Amino acid sequence: MTLTTTTTPGDTTQPVSPGRAAARRRRRRIRPGGRAAYAYVAPFFIVFAAFSLYPWINTAWVSLHDVRLATYNKQEWVGFANYHNLFTNDFFWNAFKNTITIGIISTVPQLCMALGIAHLLNYRLRGRTFFRISLLMPYATSLAAATVIFVQLFNKDTGFINWFLHGIFRLPLIDWQNNKWASQIAVSSIVTWRWTGYNALIYLAAMQTIDNTLYEAAAIDGASRWKQFLHVTIPGIRPTIIFTIIVSTIGATQLFGEPLLYEPQGLPIGGTGRQYQTLGLLMYEQGWTNDRLGLASATAWTMFVIIVIAVLINLWLARRREKWTGSRNVIPVTAIERQEAAT
Repeated sequence: MTLTTTTTPGDTTQPVSPGRAAARRRRRRIRPGGRAAYAYVAPFFIVFAAFSLYPWINTAWVSLHDVRLATYNKQEWVGFANYHNLFTNDFFWNAFKNTITIGIISTVPQLCMALGIAHLLNYRLRGRTFFRISLLMPYATSLAAATVIFVQLFNKDTGFINWFLHGIFRLPLIDWQNNKWASQIAVSSIVTWRWTGYNALIYLAAMQTIDNTLYEAAAIDGASRWKQFLHVTIPGIRPTIIFTIIVSTIGATQLFGEPLLYEPQGLPIGGTGRQYQTLGLLMYEQGWTNDRLGLASATAWTMFVIIVIAVLINLWLARRREKWTGSRNVIPVTAIERQEAAT
């Protein structure tokens, strides 16, 4: 098969190959200054590759070796032995359970209170700007300073919490340091105090995007404020609620600063009986106290897998919830309506 081209008299143009034509079309698609855009976004990818991607991959490689700080360059291949040692270690399962319980105790009340505060601030209140600014004060406060204050509040002998519970309700003095559940509640209260206002502002921003006509229509139908909150506000900010649940789950899994500073000696053991040692503290103890960087890297990758599983479970539950509520909101069509629609 031969390709023939016809030229008209006086036509001096040469036939263009398909490859060159495609290249010309690609060059036309690039707008003026388009190449400069890559220069602006390149720093992000460079920093991401240097400080996120490379450490992530290197940690996976280190987790397969026996690595010490003094002899970091002399890594001994051990395969999955670090993971086997981790999963057969009672300290790991204790930290895993503590991470789950502290995460639940801190996340559930935190998000519920944030939702309620945001709902109140969404109305026209006097001084609401002051209250909105005040919500960020705990988040802006130094974690070390906040933890020191909470340690004093939860002191067994001189703390305000025990004074209040014992003086008002005549309850026995609670050891907020050595008691397992009491210490976990104390650590969780620090997390709740710091992040409730932050999440409340996120909810408030989402609530202000809801169309006011929906509330007006609900009020005309006789819906109370509580009914409007359940059937208008909650469905309207459901994506934001899912986002905060996922972010709070990730933060609870990586919890480190609060339990470390709450310990009187500042050690990563989580109390005398490891009653509030989290996975983050365990990883720090393995790497920097016990000089087992390979085992610490295995713990880090295990935490990463736990976070991925938790996020996937949250997304799956959210989608099932949407399908369930969607099926409930379907309005049945009666026989009379079918007849009217047919006519």
